[in-house]
Amino acid sequence: MPHSKPAPIQRIGILTGGGDCPGLNAVIRVVTRAAIHKLGIEVLGIEDGFLGLIRNRIRHLRDDDVSDILTRGGTILCTSNTADPTRFKTGTGPDGKPIFENVIDRCIEHVRENRLDLLVCVGGDGTMSGASDLIKAGIPCVGVPKTIDNDLMHTEITFGFTTAVQTATECLDRIHTTGSSHHRVMLVELMGRNAGWLTLHAGLASGADVILLPEIPFDLDVVCDYCLNRNRRGKRFTLLAVAEGAAPKDGTQVVERLVEGSRDPVRLGGIAQVLSKQITEKTGLETRATILGHVQRGGTPVAFDRVLATEFGHRAISMVATRDWNHMVVMHGGETDMVPIEKVAHQQRKIPLEHPLIGMARALNVCLGD
Repeated sequence: MPHSKPAPIQRIGILTGGGDCPGLNAVIRVVTRAAIHKLGIEVLGIEDGFLGLIRNRIRHLRDDDVSDILTRGGTILCTSNTADPTRFKTGTGPDGKPIFENVIDRCIEHVRENRLDLLVCVGGDGTMSGASDLIKAGIPCVGVPKTIDNDLMHTEITFGFTTAVQTATECLDRIHTTGSSHHRVMLVELMGRNAGWLTLHAGLASGADVILLPEIPFDLDVVCDYCLNRNRRGKRFTLLAVAEGAAPKDGTQVVERLVEGSRDPVRLGGIAQVLSKQITEKTGLETRATILGHVQRGGTPVAFDRVLATEFGHRAISMVATRDWNHMVVMHGGETDMVPIEKVAHQQRKIPLEHPLIGMARALNVCLGD
C-alpha cells in the first residue's frame, strides 16, 4: 500500500525564551509574515517564553501585529528566564521550601488545545535545552539562536551579539575618557556568563588595556604589575574590560545571586568591584568599577542584527515547510544551515585559546591576566 502523506501544517506557535535581546522582534516579524503569506498557515504567539506554554498564555499573531516592530528592542511576546517545564515551582511546602514539579504534560495539553503542529523556539542554550525536553515529549520544535553572549554551540554567531558589542564598546569609550581625565584605573564589567566573546570583542574595539576572560584565569599580581608599569611610563590611567565570569587562578567566579527555579540558577556579577578594591590595596592607584548590566541587552538592534535575525527567522520557516523539525538554524561560513537541537542543548561555546583574536590581543600587548 502507498504511504499516506503527512497531514498539512496548519498552525505553528512561536515563543521567545531566556533574556531579552535586540533582534527578537525581527524574528517574530519574519516568522509571522512568511508563515502567513508563504505557507498560508496560522501563527500563535506564546507569551513569556515557556511560562506562557505552561500557563496557556497564547494568542493569534496577524500581519498587523508584527508591523513596525523591526527596529524595536526586546520582544513583543515578552519572555521569562526562570520557567523550566521539567522543574516548575508549583507551591511552597509546610517547611517553607519550594515545591517543584515536571509540568511537561501541561505543555502538551496546551499545544493540543491550541492545535499547534510545532513550535518555533527563539533563544539561547537554556531555551534550546527546554526545546529538547519538549521534543522528547513528542512536541516538534524548530530553534532560532539568540543571545548577546554568542555562546551557542555549532553556530558562528547569534543575533543580538553585534548590537551588544556596539553598546558595550560605546560605554567603554565613555569610561575611557573619564579614566584618562582623572588618572584612574577603570574597570568595566560586561555580561557573557561563562564565555568571553562579548568582553573580547568590545575590549578590542575600545582599545582596553586589560581584557579578563572566563577562559583565561587571571593572576592578580600580573594585572597589578601591568597597571603600575603603565603608570611609570606616563600612562596614568588603565582601562580594564572584565567579563562577569572571569576568575583568578585557583579562585572561583563571583556569584551575585541564585535564582530559584531557573534552568541556570547562577547569576554572576561583582568581579569588577572585587578587583577594584584589590588593585587599590596592592598598587595604591585610584580605581573605579562600573557594571554595565542590562544596558547591554537593551535598545534598538543595529542593522546587521536586524538582517541576521530576519535571515535566521526566514530559514526557520523554510525548515517548517520542509519538515526539518527538531533542528536549530545555525550560521557556517556566512551561510545558514541547521543542526539537531539536541546537539546544542545543555552546552556553551567558549573562546578557544588558539582563537585569532586572542593572538591579536597579545600582539597588541593587551594584558589578558596570565
